[in-house]
Amino acid sequence: MLSDVSFKVNESFYVSRLKSLLSSVKREYAKQGVGEIVLFANFERDSELFKQDSSFFYLTGIEEPGVVLVCDFDGKTTLYVPNCSQERAKWMDVKVPLTQENAKELGVDEVMPLGGPCKGYGISPFFSQDQYKHLLDRLQSMVVNGKKIFTLCPDNVHRYVEQRCVIERIKTFVPELASSIVDVSPIVEVMRRTKDSHEIERLYEAITLTAMAHDAAAQAIEPNVSEGEIQGALEYIFTATGNKPAFPSVVAGGKNGTVLHYSSNGSQLQDGDLVVIDIGARLGNYCADLTRTYPVSGKFTARQRELYEAVLETQRLVAQTARPGMYLINKENPDKSLHHLAKKVLASKGLEKYFTHGIGHFLGLDVHDVGDLSRPLQVGDVFTIEPGIYIPEENIGIRIEDDFWMVKDGVVCLSEDLPRDLDAIEKMMHEGLEPSEDVSVDSDETVEH
Repeated sequence: MLSDVSFKVNESFYVSRLKSLLSSVKREYAKQGVGEIVLFANFERDSELFKQDSSFFYLTGIEEPGVVLVCDFDGKTTLYVPNCSQERAKWMDVKVPLTQENAKELGVDEVMPLGGPCKGYGISPFFSQDQYKHLLDRLQSMVVNGKKIFTLCPDNVHRYVEQRCVIERIKTFVPELASSIVDVSPIVEVMRRTKDSHEIERLYEAITLTAMAHDAAAQAIEPNVSEGEIQGALEYIFTATGNKPAFPSVVAGGKNGTVLHYSSNGSQLQDGDLVVIDIGARLGNYCADLTRTYPVSGKFTARQRELYEAVLETQRLVAQTARPGMYLINKENPDKSLHHLAKKVLASKGLEKYFTHGIGHFLGLDVHDVGDLSRPLQVGDVFTIEPGIYIPEENIGIRIEDDFWMVKDGVVCLSEDLPRDLDAIEKMMHEGLEPSEDVSVDSDETVEH
């Protein structure tokens, strides 16, 4: 069974990534002047499982909330931590204590308190001036000396929300900060888009675990079983291996399968219907995203087979066509757009109007990972190919989604071991998923940063 044993924090690739970011910042923002890179972790909430900001994790490997990493232009790194470490150790499972004695293991040069003591075992985004005093003093000094603060704060309502809130909070204490901020998220997102061999290994593990969950779900499906029972069967696989769902699991029977992000999972499965299962494991912070469509009775009807084959043919043609230089979607150049190819195939079967979403998305530390859709696909990209058709009047939703890795001559399907052919789906529902040999990562196909 797969377990979530995170990469060691001081692994060389984290240090290498931060050095690469520093070099890029110096090169691309030379006209902005000197400064320091400042990276903010996410905060935790009592009612939710903590998830670290993906870019912060990518650059540091540190999974503790509320911390701030500062890297000066000489490459010296300082980790500022909320001043509540002793209290926190009583309440929370801290993998690596955030102390100067553990600085090397944390992959930093020094560890400093953010400021004065915090009440309880954590810090809030609405921190007091005293709780951030040491970092605020450093930022104030940087502003006075004309230095820039290079951080992650794009003008985007969906990205780095917590980081932008922290910056706004800091501005109430250091008003002059606003003119010193330089957004470096485009650099980080270019770095994150190209997956190295370590990331491919993690993604493959998450995908393998997700395939196991699909197997559990497939064997639990039968008429009059609730969607929630199927969800419980598949998510047991995640929990029992020490992992978590990457997003709310979709178990959607009948007409519910025509709702793209259906997650109520409260209806009963009806004989003769299909059930769309869209799930993904998060393992070591890396996400899988796989969808299969199953017949509740264990056998596809003639109409269901006809529609399913149309979706499967579309996915196969898109995957066979995908090459570096093409795009997930490109309205101006549809001949190089995988999305438009999918629409063309479905249109030839009179089904185009039932394909209501995009052909796929980038995948990595986030389910919908960073990546500029206006840039062509390149070696090292990982993305989904997920055609689907949704016909509410027939109570039919069908989606087939797999995870692909772009290499120099096409794509590798990282989820190839999860059946998708009609007969193989029916066989899996009755006999289970056949064990397969692990797929090793070919170093000739990987792209290092």
